[in-house]
Amino acid sequence: MSQKFPYAQNSPFVLEMKPGRYAWCSCGESKKQPFCDGSHEKVGMRPIIEVITEAKTVAWCGCKSSEKKPFCDGTHKKFTGN
Repeated sequence: MSQKFPYAQNSPFVLEMKPGRYAWCSCGESKKQPFCDGSHEKVGMRPIIEVITEAKTVAWCGCKSSEKKPFCDGTHKKFTGN
């Protein structure tokens, strides 16, 4: 990706999720993508908290540019190489 989001990717993170509370990384600095590891402290951003109420497959935004954050909306397809 770009310098703006160093650990982001041009595709979603598709994961089987269990019910729970998740902190999606919005800054792209986390080394535990797509989830927050606290790295946002140095860039002044905050994670988006999402509550999953039932087990399901989730496509978490990997490019950090989705209009439906924290979920993928296909925006990554606009970027070069996709």
